[in-house]
Amino acid sequence: MGAPPAVPDDPAAAARVRARVRARRRRQLRRAAPPSRASGSDGSDTPPQPGQRFEWANTVLGAGSLVGGLMFYAGVMHSSAYFAYFHVRASILGFGFPQMIIWSLRLVTLPVLVSLALLAVTPRLPELLVSLRVPYRVTLGMRRAGRAVARQYVLFVAAGVVLMLLWQRIQPYGWAAPLLVATGLVLGQSDAANPVRPPRGLWRRGFPIAAAALFLVWVIALVAGRLGTQDARSTAAHLVRRPAVVVLSVERLSLSGPGLVTETLPGMHYRYRYTGLRLILERDRRYYVLPVGWRARTDPAFVIEDDDTILVQLMPGTQPRDGTDTR
Repeated sequence: MGAPPAVPDDPAAAARVRARVRARRRRQLRRAAPPSRASGSDGSDTPPQPGQRFEWANTVLGAGSLVGGLMFYAGVMHSSAYFAYFHVRASILGFGFPQMIIWSLRLVTLPVLVSLALLAVTPRLPELLVSLRVPYRVTLGMRRAGRAVARQYVLFVAAGVVLMLLWQRIQPYGWAAPLLVATGLVLGQSDAANPVRPPRGLWRRGFPIAAAALFLVWVIALVAGRLGTQDARSTAAHLVRRPAVVVLSVERLSLSGPGLVTETLPGMHYRYRYTGLRLILERDRRYYVLPVGWRARTDPAFVIEDDDTILVQLMPGTQPRDGTDTR
């Protein structure tokens, strides 16, 4: 006869049996468990594969390049419209990529930020409502409403085309026309708009996405150009608050305009002094100035190049009494 089994009443023996059972179960689970993402095929801890790192870096660089390109384009459109108002071509100013990025920040307004936030949250809105413990009937109703809107993507495109035909009458809100077309094209690629047959291929998916991207670029151009013109008009309306420019010259200069004062200084090296000018831009020792009474339709802008025969002095412009902008 074999040895009798361990007596259950023995605490030490029972503890050893339980320990052996737990150890056996842990070994079995370790063999059956699949390797983690950070582990190799043999279960040992290894760093992520080079392909995964490349894919992550490629995604970040692609998104950054896209955003940077759009910001550069917006900066070009804004600066071109701004300086065109003063009869100056922005292309001759020699702005680089960093300057264009800075110009594009003018478009980062509160409505734009709110729109981008809503655009980013919309695809995850059902999950967000569930996490906020919104009643199921409300979540279901919003999902149905979203699907119903997506199925009407053709109406968005049609409305945008109609507004394009009425282009002169919808100004200054012409940007709404290409925005509606782009919205309709994007909605047409969603699963809600194609529950039976998802769009695939060049003509059903590639072409609409490319067209939507072109319409969005058009929207950026229209909005940036309009903001550039608005900023230029605001600058001209409050020109006296810009930095004042005093030009001292050895020879008489062909400067004339409303508000410009010319003085002769006998016995001085710089015999002629010109006041009543305001600075628009200083670039590569060139000063783009306007007389204080400048009119956009009739008066020119002046370019003063600093050399040995000219001395340019910069002074504060006219400031409000309380030190604040009273526009």
